[in-house]
Amino acid sequence: MKKIALVALAAMVLSISGCAKSESNSIKVGGVAPLSGNVAVYGVECKNGIDLAVEEINAAGGINGKTVEFLCEDDEGSPDKTVNAFKKLITKDRVKYVIGSLTSGCTQAITTLAQASKVVQIAPAATAPAITEAGNYIFRACFIDPFQGTVGGKFAYENLNAKKAAVLYDAGNDYSVGLQDNFVATFKALGGEVVAVESYATGDKDFNAQLTKIKNSKPDVVYLPDYYGTVALIAKQLRAQGINTPLIGGDGWDGLTASAGDEVLNGFYSNHYADDSSEAVVQKFVKSFEEKYGKKPNSFAALGYDSMYLLKDAIEKAGAEDSSAVRAALEASDGDYVTGHLTFDERRNPVKSAVMIQLVKDADGKVRTSYKTTVNP
Repeated sequence: MKKIALVALAAMVLSISGCAKSESNSIKVGGVAPLSGNVAVYGVECKNGIDLAVEEINAAGGINGKTVEFLCEDDEGSPDKTVNAFKKLITKDRVKYVIGSLTSGCTQAITTLAQASKVVQIAPAATAPAITEAGNYIFRACFIDPFQGTVGGKFAYENLNAKKAAVLYDAGNDYSVGLQDNFVATFKALGGEVVAVESYATGDKDFNAQLTKIKNSKPDVVYLPDYYGTVALIAKQLRAQGINTPLIGGDGWDGLTASAGDEVLNGFYSNHYADDSSEAVVQKFVKSFEEKYGKKPNSFAALGYDSMYLLKDAIEKAGAEDSSAVRAALEASDGDYVTGHLTFDERRNPVKSAVMIQLVKDADGKVRTSYKTTVNP
């Protein structure tokens, strides 16, 4: 039944594509993101970045003389709602390109549909390796979990000189599992000892039992590969138990400064860009974003912004709006973006660097992020 449904959906989209003439004065781009729910900060910031890119592109004459129209649907961080949003975009709104969703689970819920329908899908921040395995219409703007886990392991051993590490992760979250797997493998390969590996279930609020075991293992560093809301809870309980070691995580920590205090100091996480970078393309983006939204952009805003510009560059290079031509042009991407110089590998994953961000305290007592170092692929 699943196969029949996919074939039917693909046929419907191809039929729509055949009927839609290129006489329109606009190019529709679909978006799917969690604009509400537990990880809304990811979706809202990503959409802000895309909206800024669209505004700039249209002000500069659009794409091949056509205005860009961005149509974004809220999936609330639910894979089922991601599917419904995607179907609405490609059948009712007739889009040929979709940016989204944000988390790996939601994004993967629509990759097979996108491939079957020949809709170009760009995942701004979904880091699970399997995302692009659905086929050659699926791309991503972010690096993947194995790279993040590797970066974290190398940083712990080489930069923090940690010899013993403990890990606490969500056993039901592919993102969390992927990062911890690769952190452990890298840290061990470098000569480090993993003295404790503890897990919890998605939605848990009390981590004291696991943290007691971690404290007793006397680690030099604790790796916490999860999203900012859960990390904030863990960090409070961890510090309350007297565990004062450095903490390390992945890009899911982005947004932590709004939901945590001193407990996350001496914390570091891998990320896609640093807003205090001296690179001209970064500073231009940060300045424009601050002028529009009154705040600094996080990595999800930067990845959304880059995703829209990647699509724009590919459509212009293709010289056509046909999704197959745009797909081929996107594969050949080679340019400088806010999150780094980007090309795609054979699985349409970007080849680019990662940065390590440190959580520090300002003179006014507020926790903020600060660029620490860059790790190249």
